[in-house]
Amino acid sequence: MAASLLHTPEGVRDIYGKECVRKLAVQERISSVFRLYGYEDIETPTFEYFDIFNKERGSVTSQEMFKFFDRDNNTLVLRPDMTPAIARCVGKYFSDRAWPVRLCYRERTFTNNTSYQGRLKEVTQTGVELIGDDKSGADGEVIALVIDSLKKAGLREFQVEVGQVEFFRGLTEEAGMDKETCELLRERIENKNYFGVEELVSKQAMAPTLRELFLRLPELFGSLDEIRTIKSLVTNRRSLAAIERLEEVQEILEAYGLSEYVSYDLGMLSKYRYYTGIIFKAYTYGTGEYIVNGGRYDKLLEQFGKDVPAVGFAIVIDRLMMAMDRQKIPVDTGTQVTAVLYKPEDKKEAIKIACRLRSQGKKAALMAMDGEADREKWQQLALKRGFCSVVTAHSKSGETGSGAAMY
Repeated sequence: MAASLLHTPEGVRDIYGKECVRKLAVQERISSVFRLYGYEDIETPTFEYFDIFNKERGSVTSQEMFKFFDRDNNTLVLRPDMTPAIARCVGKYFSDRAWPVRLCYRERTFTNNTSYQGRLKEVTQTGVELIGDDKSGADGEVIALVIDSLKKAGLREFQVEVGQVEFFRGLTEEAGMDKETCELLRERIENKNYFGVEELVSKQAMAPTLRELFLRLPELFGSLDEIRTIKSLVTNRRSLAAIERLEEVQEILEAYGLSEYVSYDLGMLSKYRYYTGIIFKAYTYGTGEYIVNGGRYDKLLEQFGKDVPAVGFAIVIDRLMMAMDRQKIPVDTGTQVTAVLYKPEDKKEAIKIACRLRSQGKKAALMAMDGEADREKWQQLALKRGFCSVVTAHSKSGETGSGAAMY
């Protein structure tokens, strides 16, 4: 029975020691970049009403949510996604704020994945929401913020892939496709299922140039110049406007000096229904999944009483840390701590030394020397435990001996 109490449920894990320190240090680095861009922190509840994350607003299905009931029999869920939660919060509290509003967060999200997927069910996400600005400058700002944040975390080799859901929607609208066919086609294009796309499109009545666009969608990725090659084939205004928006974003990223980190993919079609414009994901070595996910959602806040545009992203910290570990990227945690060794009779002097070190902005931890072991063995034990240096208190002589050694 006692042994069973030591285990965590499937899909969650303990994080401690150096791993925890590294994770917190990376999170703080990223948060510092958010603040440099003028974003202010916000926190939302860990659980909310189920309707906040329904299929029109949420990022996961009902089956993938952790659901439970309160005393009034209301259905509650552990939040699977931060964006709808912040949209609700903005709709409630930001009535009199001048737009735009820049918000950032660091929270945990919960998704009830199936066991065979091997994914964590609880992850830490940090991200931003830029609310009240529908211009391409806002799109460019959040992508620049993604890049600067990942660089600040320590990554050097990564890529942000940018798509535009309006391009696909313009084509399906022109083709007169029903909702079910659109969804099936979206899945096949996003999965780069060329044969599946060809099979589905061949059954639809449409102009030859439109059919060619659908067939080319899975391979329309790379530089913006490659995306421009199909511009002459586009005849509907909605899809043309989508490409023009990407061109504007590219100009903004060039002004930031960050365009080298960005590529474009018109076959990127998010399953999240609330996205209305650009979407993007960031990838790096060491993890098979994206480490950043984001995009524009101009109609989501309307469902919470605020008809304002918005764009944002979330960095999945757990995936980022996995990638950094596998790439062997060092993290300066700034956690060098001095051990203040003392014998029972020297406790008061040890406290004075620790207080003095802390007043100087240095980290210090008291460590009692019990038993028969000599001071040198205790010093070695302190260094083995990860302390950067050791100071020994001697109250009788009024002096302190130092066994300083860098860890």
